[in-house]
Amino acid sequence: MLVGHQTWKFPNPPVIMSTATVVGPDEGQGPLANDFDIVHGDMMLGQDSWEKAERKLLEESTKLAVENAGLTNGDIQCFVAGDLMNQIISATFSARTLSIPYLGVFGACSTSMESLAVASLIVSSGAAKHAIAATASHNCTVEKQFRYPTEYGSQKPPTAQYTVTGAGAAVLGLEGKGPRVTSATIGRVVDMGIKDPFNMGAAMAPAAVDTIQAHLRDLDIEPGYYDMIVTGDLASVGYSIACELFEKHKVPIKQTNYYDCGLLVYDVDRQSVQAGGSGCACSAVVTYGHLLKRLRDGHMNRLLVVATGALLSPLSFQQGESIPCIAHAVAIERGRSD
Repeated sequence: MLVGHQTWKFPNPPVIMSTATVVGPDEGQGPLANDFDIVHGDMMLGQDSWEKAERKLLEESTKLAVENAGLTNGDIQCFVAGDLMNQIISATFSARTLSIPYLGVFGACSTSMESLAVASLIVSSGAAKHAIAATASHNCTVEKQFRYPTEYGSQKPPTAQYTVTGAGAAVLGLEGKGPRVTSATIGRVVDMGIKDPFNMGAAMAPAAVDTIQAHLRDLDIEPGYYDMIVTGDLASVGYSIACELFEKHKVPIKQTNYYDCGLLVYDVDRQSVQAGGSGCACSAVVTYGHLLKRLRDGHMNRLLVVATGALLSPLSFQQGESIPCIAHAVAIERGRSD
């Protein structure tokens, strides 16, 4: 199962039996609106706090994914989830509601693929018949915790990103139709000394490139093996840096279609999202809502999703620490029966 130094190749590739995505109003006005299952018209979702609204996003996406798989909560042996809040409270409180055995994970914005990799490992090994990978983020909760409260209305630099309000969930099993998770590369922490929380793309780009290089090296393949390689939330600044790093390290990335979820989820020219999207839900809703539909429809056969995360906290930033970053890659291939 371990291939090379940091890649898991699944001997029994888990099937992504179903997915579900729930987003907020800004995402519903973006170019991928038709690919999401539920679009909410307001940021509060009928709740009395943004944190409760984020929790509702995660609960809705998870419940819908279970329904779409034709299962019940009792059929699920493990709920692998996380978010950006302190003590991953959105995932934990959702697990309380769902009453499914729970593993909480944290990889900042890389949590979407971290949870998918862990859930895939659990199912592939036979430790569970069915598992769920899920994550969520909310623009107002993240801005409030990591930068400035939304009510403050501070001006942001063009390097800043706009946190996606949404949640994505995937149900995994060994049987059924659907795309299969074939491998996962667990990233290393990379820290280039950047301390600006408004420049996450530049901080995360080296980690993304490092993980992609490790994935290709461990499996002895080239980028052209995949129809598309997509990073999580580098947005315009980090995406440009990643392209420069690929060239510097002689990675032939032009063999494939390379995109970034932070540039796909919004219309950067039309919407006020600074450099593009970010947040746990960024790669989750784009992957589970848009990219897997392209796999199922036969527009792609092989996809590599490399979710990126900045592992800072308000405390570490206030103490002058730099921003360590990580990226986790998951390879997804079209099922033979799709």
